[in-house]
Amino acid sequence: MKLPLKDMSLDHIGIAVESIEASLGFYKAMGLSDVHYEEVESEKVKIAMMTLANGARLELLEATSDDSTIKKFIEKRGSGIHHICIKVDDIKAKLLELKKEGVRLIHEEPKEGADNCLIAFIHPKATGGVLIELSQSM
Repeated sequence: MKLPLKDMSLDHIGIAVESIEASLGFYKAMGLSDVHYEEVESEKVKIAMMTLANGARLELLEATSDDSTIKKFIEKRGSGIHHICIKVDDIKAKLLELKKEGVRLIHEEPKEGADNCLIAFIHPKATGGVLIELSQSM
């Protein structure tokens, strides 16, 4: 059973940066002054989350360890868009649906992420080269 599209929305765009502090100047100049900071130890990142007028958010990601996937991403590709996050109502059901469709997943089970959410990533080889994160509020 496919879940309805109305149960999905753009949550945020993740942007890999070498330094959150150095990157925030531009976003503050754009008027995004309300910034939520958090560290996600399991992902070895610090984040700065900013909300746009339509509710979508921008997430700056800074590595906290040399073995962080963000550090490796920046070394390979430089700073820039890292992932697009889609909010879903039932992440377990969505992952099961994708698995049944043969979609390559990075995480078959959700795990705790930033902002009190369950998250899971879909492999870029299944999406035309874009890392997609699924997110569900807990």
